[in-house]
Amino acid sequence: MKLTKVHVHEFKSIMDSNQFDVTDITCLVGKNEAGKTAILEALYKLNPIIPEHADFDLTEDYPRAHLEEYVADVEQNKRNPAEVVEAYFSLDADEVAAIEKELGTGCLRGASHQFRLAKGYDNKLSITIDYDEPQIVKNLISTVGFANEESRAQVEQAGNLKSLQLILINDSNAAIQYEGDAQTKLLLEKLGEYIDKGLHAYIFQTYLESKLPKFLYFDEFYQMEGQVNIEALKERLGNNQLLDSDRPMLALMELARINMDQLAGLENTQNLVSRIEGAGNYLSRRILDYWSQNRHIQLRFDARPGRPGDPPGYQSGTNLWVNVYDSAHWVTVRLGMRSRGFIWFFSFLAWFFQQLKSGKPMILLLDEPGVFLHASAQGDLLRFIEKELENHQVIYTTHSPFMIGPRHLERVRVVCDRGMDQDKTLPQEEEGTKVFSDPLQADSGSLFPLQGTLAFHTMQNLLMGPHTLIVEGVSDMFYIQGMTDLLERAEKTGLSDVWTVTPVGGIDRVPTFAALFGAQKQLNLALLIDYQKKDQPTLDNMYKQNLLKQSRVFTFADFTGTAEADIEDMFDPEFYLELVNGEYKDELPKRIYQGDLPQHPRIVARLEQYFQRNPLKNNARFNPYRPARYFAEHASELSTRMSAKTQERFEAAFRAVNKLVQSATEKTAAD
Repeated sequence: MKLTKVHVHEFKSIMDSNQFDVTDITCLVGKNEAGKTAILEALYKLNPIIPEHADFDLTEDYPRAHLEEYVADVEQNKRNPAEVVEAYFSLDADEVAAIEKELGTGCLRGASHQFRLAKGYDNKLSITIDYDEPQIVKNLISTVGFANEESRAQVEQAGNLKSLQLILINDSNAAIQYEGDAQTKLLLEKLGEYIDKGLHAYIFQTYLESKLPKFLYFDEFYQMEGQVNIEALKERLGNNQLLDSDRPMLALMELARINMDQLAGLENTQNLVSRIEGAGNYLSRRILDYWSQNRHIQLRFDARPGRPGDPPGYQSGTNLWVNVYDSAHWVTVRLGMRSRGFIWFFSFLAWFFQQLKSGKPMILLLDEPGVFLHASAQGDLLRFIEKELENHQVIYTTHSPFMIGPRHLERVRVVCDRGMDQDKTLPQEEEGTKVFSDPLQADSGSLFPLQGTLAFHTMQNLLMGPHTLIVEGVSDMFYIQGMTDLLERAEKTGLSDVWTVTPVGGIDRVPTFAALFGAQKQLNLALLIDYQKKDQPTLDNMYKQNLLKQSRVFTFADFTGTAEADIEDMFDPEFYLELVNGEYKDELPKRIYQGDLPQHPRIVARLEQYFQRNPLKNNARFNPYRPARYFAEHASELSTRMSAKTQERFEAAFRAVNKLVQSATEKTAAD
């Protein structure tokens, strides 16, 4: 069976959450304090994996602003106890077949065969199964043998189970005759059970209760501390006073197949350590599959008697210490001293894998699972959820854009509380936490994680490809695309169409861009940029930081043979002035010739100096973008005036850059 819909009422910040759909993986996004946690907590109490957590507490859980009014209404019988959570589950084919084997074909209504579970402040489970009682009566009657059609006709007058029972019980007259009394007696016994329990409860208890998934709730409070005193743990366990942090530690011990009596006895230390190390190795392998932040860690365990110098609470009895060895730095530290993100991930894995061994169905409720994780580690966690938890439904909360799968926006439900942003009191039906499947119904603040995900994904799609060529500006794109077209028409080499040309806005922004994206796996990143002598320290630092290899950086000066060069210098000066004169013909006081320009290695710098002395009309300013656009619009007609040297320079640049594609393809094939 699968959870399909959830509706929460009158719980903490929630008056009416709205009913919302649940998929295999459901992501609740929204601002802090919007009520995401409250949704999970209410659902958890429906069937928690820890039975002691099952009850709703009126004082703690009912919305405080309306508590007194609610209590008074219940005491005066003006209303029934509130139903806090209702959940709908769909049945799979085997579950339907088992029910139909007893109650007959068509006993359940609807194609999805859903049933409803609910619980409120009376802490009683309410079961509603959408069965077809008249059809069930027909199916049951068909199992009875009648001596004649008149007898069958009288019994078929029954429209429900109770009337069928009465007809069969009161059948002392000879009007109804059966072929087999034993069969009729068996049916009467079943009818009595159906009616006494209620058919809803009977179907649930007989066929569904054992299949109902337990809810496993996990948040930051379940993180293990990294050490535990065994005697104190035994005492808390015996008094049913376990701390949240005890549960993953107990799970770890169960994975190691060690009970607390064995730990406290320490009769065979080596055997004990071997078993605990086995659990550590198992979890280490699982963690390293999904912990790309550090591939050099290993979990190690130590069990020994307490010493006077140990921390308070650990000075006597037997202590179990969980350590993390980092082979890259040759250092061992206690688990509790590692990052909070690592502790969360390790604690969750320990508890999850232990619960997994039970073989019982589970639905995981993860509250802010990536809150302490770096963005890339959040991606690892999301990958873990999608791959390792594929046989379990998962509902998790987040306000991080990196915990939302951009290809699975259908998973997202937006949680918001409009009262947080309002100065005035809202009507009761509008106040409190709401859950929306349609983002258009939510406020912009609640949508921020979703907007961030879309923006980042869109940026990657638009600007990034497997082969990304960084250039400085949009002007470069115009020239590169235009020259590629002209060269290919002449059966010469243009820039390969596998390159995604990405402008970053200047060489000073290249290191940041390379740091953000250059480390991505299978990304072939290269630069084709302008060059001035002042840019050399930036390039040298980039090489030093291993952001890009020098073999992947090309400057236009490499192909012009000059000390400095922009992309405009790849053209002959006379040709570039044709572009400037054509674009600025209405703003130029007179046509510009090469002899009018001052000396400088770069044509753009010469023009900027020229326009300082000879301003354009109408307060216009020279912008290198405009000649580039002019070139793109008139490339075909201008091509006849372009020198062979210009084409050779661009072709040489494109050939050099294209070689990187071939090298990357060969490396991928070799890997």
